[in-house]
Amino acid sequence: MGMTLIDKLQFPDMKFDLYFLSTLPANEKYELEPGSDAAHRYLWTMKGTTLELTHNYGTETDEAFKYHPGNQERDGFGHVAFNCNDVYTSSAKLEAAGISFKKKPDEGRMKGLAFVFDPDGYWVELVKRSSSAKFENEFNLSQTMLRIKDPKKSIPFYQALGMTLCREVHMSDFSLYFLACLPEGTQAPDPKSEEASEFVKSLFCPVLELTHNHGTENDETFSHFSGNEAERKGFGHIGFLVEDVEASCQALEALGSSFVKRPMDGTMKGLAFAKDPDGYWIEVIKRGGYDDKATPFWREAQPSA
Repeated sequence: MGMTLIDKLQFPDMKFDLYFLSTLPANEKYELEPGSDAAHRYLWTMKGTTLELTHNYGTETDEAFKYHPGNQERDGFGHVAFNCNDVYTSSAKLEAAGISFKKKPDEGRMKGLAFVFDPDGYWVELVKRSSSAKFENEFNLSQTMLRIKDPKKSIPFYQALGMTLCREVHMSDFSLYFLACLPEGTQAPDPKSEEASEFVKSLFCPVLELTHNHGTENDETFSHFSGNEAERKGFGHIGFLVEDVEASCQALEALGSSFVKRPMDGTMKGLAFAKDPDGYWIEVIKRGGYDDKATPFWREAQPSA
């Protein structure tokens, strides 16, 4: 899918590793060694977006083990997506490479888009990008989709984290909301305008797609699974780099957010996990970290300035 492995973090004492991949501009050559101090600094200061993959040791040799990819009853996580110039051509390449499909471009009622399965069964959508897009990548990571119960609660939460509502689509039984952390100087059109669709599809940076199935906001008994429940683990969280973790957590708490982990809880000090209005985990990470390696946490006492 054209992604570059930016960095890897290894935690053998806790028996897991993290891998961070990103869509870089086609003309940008990445020469840092994943796992190096330089790669760590790049990761925790970059302006782009990464896909974080977590590997728990031993799963690769357990034939019976599998993660829960979502998209079953009450699941919240839906898919990630990549934009491309020609969904049909790119789909043919993926099929030739042995990739299996949930939906080919001409199947179903919605023509011209596709869904493939990644090796763990997660859904990956292929979407045609805007003809106005000027970048050369065949694919660019373009969205993460989560289902929400009440947009009147979820949208202000993500706006408080610096996201901009770029597009909204309303159908008879569901609505879609697209939010993004826009590059400095980029102005989004009216999210309800015709221009909003092409604007979102022309972005190099990904969007957060929030899907609201009408009526859930009025059902006090309804809730989505977040992906971190026993027997349903797969999707973990989304994360935001911030200048001040403590101040950001206070702002989220003022919006009613609860916390899985506050900055000084646990063994990894200085980072936090909040919950959004649907209970999705939101990691809050210090941009640039706390030391000369840009490490976004510390294990014991905070290092001297």
